[in-house]
Amino acid sequence: MEIRMKPLRNFAFLWILAGVSIAVSAQTALKIENGSQQTSVSLDALKALPHKTVTVHNPHENVDETYAGVPLIELLKQVGTPTGKDVRGKALAEYVVATGSDGYKAVLALAEIEPDFHPGDVLVADAMNGKPLDAKVGPFRLVVTDDKRPARSVRNLVSVELKAAE
Repeated sequence: MEIRMKPLRNFAFLWILAGVSIAVSAQTALKIENGSQQTSVSLDALKALPHKTVTVHNPHENVDETYAGVPLIELLKQVGTPTGKDVRGKALAEYVVATGSDGYKAVLALAEIEPDFHPGDVLVADAMNGKPLDAKVGPFRLVVTDDKRPARSVRNLVSVELKAAE
């Protein structure tokens, strides 16, 4: 009986692994929204854009991590987001909701994302320490440099939506 159970367990384990790899590979694009304006950015398209590199401290592992990615504001431009000197007035009441594949959400004010307004960096990263992000973290990760804790650095980022406070 034990001989039959092990292959059955191994077979079930393989099916579970297959399901995980299908779920991971299914998320190949990042959705960017600003009201009715939307776009999707594939991993290949993100890799083709100019990248910036930042180093942040991971207090959970007590190590510094170097991420490479595209400034979020550059992606938001594709859906008509105000940038530069246009981040004033009503635009100061706009914010971004970043969502991970597990439903985890983080909020950033548009002014925090705009480099003309705020000194920190907010990137959509596709690499860490010179290597592509692994399935636990990527393929996309939001990285916020000026936070004391990495709670708004959303793993497995699937969508970024610009909204306005009312």
